[in-house]
Amino acid sequence: MRRLKSLADKPIIGGVVKKAMAGLASNDAKTISAHFSKYLRPQIANTEALRHEVYRLRHQVYCEELHFEDIKDGYEEFDEFDQRSIHCFIRHLSSDALAGTVRLITSASANEPLPIEKFCSHAIEEGDFAPWQFPRESICEISRLAVPENFRKRAIDHFKGAATGAFNEKAYSATELRCFPYIAVCLYMSAAAMGFHSNRFHGYVMMEPRLARSLSFIGINFKQLGKPIEYHGKRAAYYINSDMFRTSISAGFTKLLHSIEQDLFAQDRGDGDNRFGINFGGKLGISY
Repeated sequence: MRRLKSLADKPIIGGVVKKAMAGLASNDAKTISAHFSKYLRPQIANTEALRHEVYRLRHQVYCEELHFEDIKDGYEEFDEFDQRSIHCFIRHLSSDALAGTVRLITSASANEPLPIEKFCSHAIEEGDFAPWQFPRESICEISRLAVPENFRKRAIDHFKGAATGAFNEKAYSATELRCFPYIAVCLYMSAAAMGFHSNRFHGYVMMEPRLARSLSFIGINFKQLGKPIEYHGKRAAYYINSDMFRTSISAGFTKLLHSIEQDLFAQDRGDGDNRFGINFGGKLGISY
């Protein structure tokens, strides 16, 4: 797969290589989807206790591991946008640890700008797809995706010692290890599902172009809205809507998406406020 990636941008053969990579990933996803729910379960953080778990995981990743932020009192990382965000996480079932989290920031009015509007509006060069072109209740931003070190490293990675974040591979089965690289993908799928189920069809994210390129191999095709800017590293503004998502996702990943939707929306509704209007029925309009 690494050799294929090096050829993906080559003239003439690049398109063929990208299709081959998408096919390999799609075939692997069919296998992974059969095992994913045995080891990992996506959930909406719909109680205060679960949201505090999410904040602690974000502190672990952003403050302790990546050092993007200073260590906080209480060891929780949160900001002004969390009160109007739908939070999702993936739990590793055998250890009960959180394997990743993501949030979907909402906006009810122009007085509640998305972070991309507040901090990075200059990164949006294609005005027709800007968030201010759509009804406020229909837009959202994918943010604060975090996967802890012990779920980012696989058996094929050769890191030495605890300082590198390498985990004891004997604690996980071979099938579990195969599932781990899909955690970030599943978090993006969870965010898409949360957006659709709350009628927020226009999504935005600031991310590295190489991540957008990787996601395109599995059929999650974001539209880049401008040149990369300096924002926690080189990142660009991207847009996606529900139609773009459901018509382009690779066939093998539809089964994985179906499993994610079942887990997310079959759960208990938590504290019951459902202030984001989540529809716990329906699906993304994809044939499974």
